[in-house]
Amino acid sequence: MKIKLIILALSLVFIVPALVSTKAHSALPSSVAGEPLPTLAPMLEGVQDAVVNISTESQIKIRRRTSPFFDDPFFQRFFEQGRPRSRSQKRQGLGSGVVFNASEGLILTNAHVIQGADKITVNLKDGRDAQASVIGADKDSDVAVIKIELAGLSEIPLGDSDILRVGDFVVAIGNPFGLRQTVTSGIVSALGRSGLGIESYEDFIQTDASINPGNSGGALVNLRGELVGINTAIVAPSGGNVGIGFSIPINMALQIKDQIVEFGEVQRGRLGVRIQDLTPGLAQAFDIEQSRGAIITKVEKGSMADKAGVESGDVVVFANQKAVTKGADLRNTIGLLRVGERLDLEVMRGGEIKLITTNIGDIAVDSTVGKNLNPRLDGASFSPLDDQQLSRGIESGVLVSSVEQNSAAWYNGVRPNDIIVSANRKTVNDLDSFRMAIAKQDVLLLNIVRGNGALFLLLQ
Repeated sequence: MKIKLIILALSLVFIVPALVSTKAHSALPSSVAGEPLPTLAPMLEGVQDAVVNISTESQIKIRRRTSPFFDDPFFQRFFEQGRPRSRSQKRQGLGSGVVFNASEGLILTNAHVIQGADKITVNLKDGRDAQASVIGADKDSDVAVIKIELAGLSEIPLGDSDILRVGDFVVAIGNPFGLRQTVTSGIVSALGRSGLGIESYEDFIQTDASINPGNSGGALVNLRGELVGINTAIVAPSGGNVGIGFSIPINMALQIKDQIVEFGEVQRGRLGVRIQDLTPGLAQAFDIEQSRGAIITKVEKGSMADKAGVESGDVVVFANQKAVTKGADLRNTIGLLRVGERLDLEVMRGGEIKLITTNIGDIAVDSTVGKNLNPRLDGASFSPLDDQQLSRGIESGVLVSSVEQNSAAWYNGVRPNDIIVSANRKTVNDLDSFRMAIAKQDVLLLNIVRGNGALFLLLQ
């Protein structure tokens, strides 16, 4: 890379004199056919001050073992340093954010930008900087809100991502590779992208505007300078931009933001259904003309869906007046609603459209921590499965809701969002069966679903 930059610099040395000597003949026109040249500069001048750079610092502990013999209790009796040693290492990160409330100093960004940060510094375009505090973050949607205490902030106008169309021009503003206030342009390449495995709730805007590491949390704006998305991820097989970037629609981000600002977190509930995409084959099997939607594969007894009259085989085509073309559409709608909020469903049943009104139920607040179950799981917390896991076709199990780094559970290989489906060769149906399977056991054999795969963990 350095060689390429040097060659470019040398080329400029020889080219510049030629440009100077022909300046009068090669100057670009200020207008074409009497019209000024098109430029995005006036729009950008009105929004760039609201896009900020975010730098983070965190301390991570790295575990070191001085000898494999220290794992043996026999040798630990003879060495004071028998326990694993650890050291701290500073980790730095870069990202972007968007001021959406100047008077309160509130900034939208990605949850992964600030995850685990001990110190968050926000740098403004005018050169000022301030330490930020975290209002809240939602890792399932990758949206976070942070706050700074500075006067004279600029906020960005908010657009409507629901009216975006494929082919609309958009501009990405952010902090790629630490290069502050970088602007790239492109078009909306696709809408409603889901099933990418980036987040639990996905409804991405796809764009070919260059988005690179450091752009995360930055602004995607339309040509009116209105915020229509929060830049989040890219497809990067070679580590750089290849013209496929993804942004969270601003309408979705604002729904998450509202809950974070009010509660400090997202209070998700559950409907109590398992769903999958309606395919042409399934439509033919169910003898229905509808070819797109979310088909209900199972209704949990006693759930809000069961009480409202939802049945297995129903095809949901609208949810709260929004078209449902695939399972992800229904999951996103449910996931963005608060506990107790109303949900209106239009379902196809027996060739007829039925209207069903229900409310989002509360996720069971039954959770437990590993150290109360088995010392090998110290540092992990467990909870029942929610609609997100059940919709993947997992019949039963318990969710690993969190794992503290450098804890016993972490070193034993347990990770957040793991789903434990059996323990010591006993099926795990719920937390009670999980407790019974591992209680007072010196060795634990866990069958875990992780992402799209499965594995066994032996804890001893």
